[in-house]
Amino acid sequence: MKLQRRKALVTGATSGIGYAITEKLLANGCSIVACGRNEAVLQQLKDRHGDRVDTLTMELTDPATPQQVAEYVERMHPDLSILINNAGIQVTMDFTTASYDKLQPLVLEELQVNVAAPILLAASLLNTLRKQDLAMIVNITTGLALSPKKSSPVYCATKAALHSFSKSLRYQLKEAAPNVHLLEALPPLVDTRMAQGRGSTTGKISPEHVANAVVNAIEHEREETYIGKAQLLRVINRVTPNVAERILSKW
Repeated sequence: MKLQRRKALVTGATSGIGYAITEKLLANGCSIVACGRNEAVLQQLKDRHGDRVDTLTMELTDPATPQQVAEYVERMHPDLSILINNAGIQVTMDFTTASYDKLQPLVLEELQVNVAAPILLAASLLNTLRKQDLAMIVNITTGLALSPKKSSPVYCATKAALHSFSKSLRYQLKEAAPNVHLLEALPPLVDTRMAQGRGSTTGKISPEHVANAVVNAIEHEREETYIGKAQLLRVINRVTPNVAERILSKW
């Protein structure tokens, strides 16, 4: 896919991986619909890049958001050809010590943001995407979708769900909308605000590293891209899954 003059919608565009992907796509000739909660950063993107950036302040915890986004895109950006489902949250939870009343809102929020929102954004924007000569849905998951860690069970479950959904939707698109491709990007631990306090700084890769890999995979129309140590986890999980489980059960 040639990115020059393409238009992409990026969720979670105001920080971390989403911000890095936004800047990388802009550098490669795309215009962007940048979505996020931080109005100040959205305005900075707009100020820096002018009319190549439109901004949407949105809250993915609201189930109505995906349809509202689709209506806005249909009205203002009917030429949208790339959806980047990047936004996500991760909460450390210990089900053996936390009360139900504490867990319930955290679980529901993580399910909404990490699973329901990207699935419904794909559903609501599909009609726009399939009208383009070539389009792509990009779902950012994680290597933990393959083998979960101990400390964030719901986060890992949501990414496993999005991993499975990506495969199933790809089957449907190949049959009914072959001009719409689906890329799943699986990074390892990334040096972002969400990952603060998790793992060592030296073991994390930069958001820019992830952005470079994602944009390269879009350009080459790949179906999956395993980034950094996620490549190793994929191999270990296939060859000796017990080793992956033994390592991640300590995190």
